[in-house]
Order: sequence, then structure tokens, then C-alpha cells
Amino acid sequence: MQHKSVAIVGAGWAGCAAAVDLARRGTSVTLFEAARVAGGRARRVDLDGLSLDNGQHILLGAYHESLRLMRQVGLQPDSLLLRLPLQMRYGGGDDGMDLIAARLPAPLHLILGVLRTRGLSFEDKLALARLATAARWMGWQLDIDCSVIELLARFEQTERVYQLMWRPLCIAALNTAPEKASAKVFLTVLRDSLGARRSASDMLLPRVDLSALFPDAAIVWLQKHGQSVHLGSRVRQLQQVGDVWHVVTDHNTQAFDAIIVATSAPHAQTLLSPLDATFAGTLAFDHAPITTCYLQYADSVRLSAPMLALRDNPENNAWGQYVFDRGQLNNAQAGLLAVVISDSGAAASIDQDVLEGHVVAQLSNALQMPELMAPRWCKTITEKRATFVCAPDLKRPSNATPHPGLWLAGDYTESEYPATIESAVRSGLRAAAACCD
Repeated sequence: MQHKSVAIVGAGWAGCAAAVDLARRGTSVTLFEAARVAGGRARRVDLDGLSLDNGQHILLGAYHESLRLMRQVGLQPDSLLLRLPLQMRYGGGDDGMDLIAARLPAPLHLILGVLRTRGLSFEDKLALARLATAARWMGWQLDIDCSVIELLARFEQTERVYQLMWRPLCIAALNTAPEKASAKVFLTVLRDSLGARRSASDMLLPRVDLSALFPDAAIVWLQKHGQSVHLGSRVRQLQQVGDVWHVVTDHNTQAFDAIIVATSAPHAQTLLSPLDATFAGTLAFDHAPITTCYLQYADSVRLSAPMLALRDNPENNAWGQYVFDRGQLNNAQAGLLAVVISDSGAAASIDQDVLEGHVVAQLSNALQMPELMAPRWCKTITEKRATFVCAPDLKRPSNATPHPGLWLAGDYTESEYPATIESAVRSGLRAAAACCD
């Protein structure tokens, strides 16, 4: 049934995707967002007069729906994203590796990339190839889920490949440590990176802030097409009266044919509990934070690549897993480095000044750049509930709810992907399509 009017609660990537798709289908859309900035948990943050992101993100060439929607709202992804071949590179004196996929058709791009990787022994390369070959043979699927660490043990990965490749990749992609991360979901990540065609496996690094990458343009596009957008408008309650849904804000109450709740899972649970406590209880996930430490240096400071991996070792106060040279992505941010700490519960519990000191020391030592010991300023942002903990056999809700006319959208809904921008976008599109069935 084609609903004439749909309210969307939440202007994150899922909500904006749903809103744009519904408007394209001819539905009247009203988008509510409690914050003043669109983007949800992938957004711009204004901090002490600075415009930063709430976390550094990487997209993949396989994120077809995200890239398509960017184009639909008038953006040019090729100018907004730096495209790099699939890689895992460690810089400076860090005892790491240097893997860069070749500019060849798949799977030759990966085969040649592994063969010429520096920092891995023949045994290491053989182990890496063994897992990649077996996963391809299995169709990147498992009949019975297990932890990532169990999967790696099954295919006899060396300790060095684990520490330099699989562990940082798992933590970055799933925001969950290998000991408690889903192997099924991890294989999906590998399918779209190691197992994808070359262009799909490319890594896409944002040159602009995350809100400007899609949500801001989506808001402008919606308004241009006659849709209603209310930023800074918190939805307090949802009410169902017969076949009509009511959205209650601090300012008024409006009636709609249907509603898509596109907030984070905790906010959705709070909003839906008065309506259906039993169903709302299914949205109670464990969550993990992501911390990003921004370090500003002189404009002349430049890393050997736009993105480098770091060897984390929390026992020795080495918390970062990746560092991004924002100056190589955006000239206006010369000298700005962003160090990402995924699954950062332990790190975030440390006093912020102390954590920043640890990150500065780790970065300087790992890259053998003494000048990194003296940043001009440091800013740390922790997204406390950045993602759900992506555990084996995790039950995730579908877009449908027990209530006709009410749908969910978000990266936590049922999907083969972990909590990523693409999974949020696809969830929003599925919810929009359901509204029109």
C-alpha cells in the first residue's frame, strides 16, 4: 500500500536514505531530527570552534547504494572521496607490513599484492592466501557461526598475520574484538574487500566532513522537492489511533499514515517502549564505543600515506589502530592527524589528557617522527554507542514491526553487514520500499 504521508524519526544516514527514496516515489515526507546537524552517528561535530567528525570513517567501492544516493542528491562522489586500492600499510619504524592491492582485475589484484607485500614471511603469505582461498571456495559463508578467532585458528593463521592483518581489520570493520566477533559477518567484510572485484574493494576516504558527504545534501534535496525537514526537533512520543499515527514533539502533534523510526537502537527502544515494551526489549543490544583523537601539527607535517595502520597494545598504552592524514584528504586541514581507537571501552575510561599523551607517544614512536611529540592541540571525541557488539549469531530485528504502518531503519537491523554507513543506507531503503508495498 502506498502511504500518502510518512514521518521519519532520525536524520542519520538511514533516515535520510529513506526520506530521499520515499520522496522520489511521490510520498509526502516529514523528517524529524533532535540534533541541529544531520548524520546521526556519522556526522560533523563542532568542537571549540572546530568542525571535526565524530569519528573517522572509511567507505568501500562496494557501497553501491551509498554512492548512488550521493549522486541522486546532486553530489559527485569522485570529488568527495579519495579512492585508494585495498591496503594495509604500516609506516616508519613500526614492525609492520606493507600490502597494497595491484591495479589488476580480481583476483589478480590481491594475489600480486600479497606476493609483493613487504614485512611478511613466505609462511605468513601462505597463511593469508590459505584463508582467502578457502573463504572464496566457501562462498564467503558459514553454515554455523563462530568467533573470528576460531575461524582464523581453523585456517592456521600465523601470529604475525593475525596481529598485522586480521585483528586490526576485524576491530575496524566490526568494532568488536576477534575473540567475540561474528565470523559470518567478518566473512561478508572479506567478501567485499579481499573477494570483490578490484573497484569494489577500493577504499574510499572522505575529503569532506561526514555530514557534507550525504546528509546535508539530502536535507537540501528534500526541501527543494517540497518535503518537510525539522532539525532540532525531538520526537517525544508516538501514538497510534486506528490506522493513523501521531508524532508528538515539543512543539506540536502531527498525523501520518506511517512512521519509520530511524534513530539508533537505544533511542528507538526508548521511543517504542511505551507503545510496545515487549518489542522494544528486542532492541537492547550491547554497544561498543569508538574514540578519535585529533592532533594538530604544523602544516608541513605529512605522513607517508593518507592512512596508516598502527600496532595497538593496550597493555603498553598503545591504543590507536589507524592514523589518517587529514591534510592529504583536504588541503584546509594540513597537519591534522586523526588517530582511531575502535572498540575503545578501555581507552575511553582513561582521563582524556592522559589518553592523548599515550596516543601522541604511540604515534611518534611507531612512525619514527620525533616532531609528533609536540602537537599544537589535541581534541578527543568518543561516540559512546558507536555500534552494536557484532557477536556470533546475534539476533537483529527486521525492518517490519508488529504494528502496521511502523517500520525500523538503522545499521542494527537485520543485515549481512556490520554497523556501517552502507548497512544504514540499505536499511533505510528497505524501510522505504516496505512503506510502498
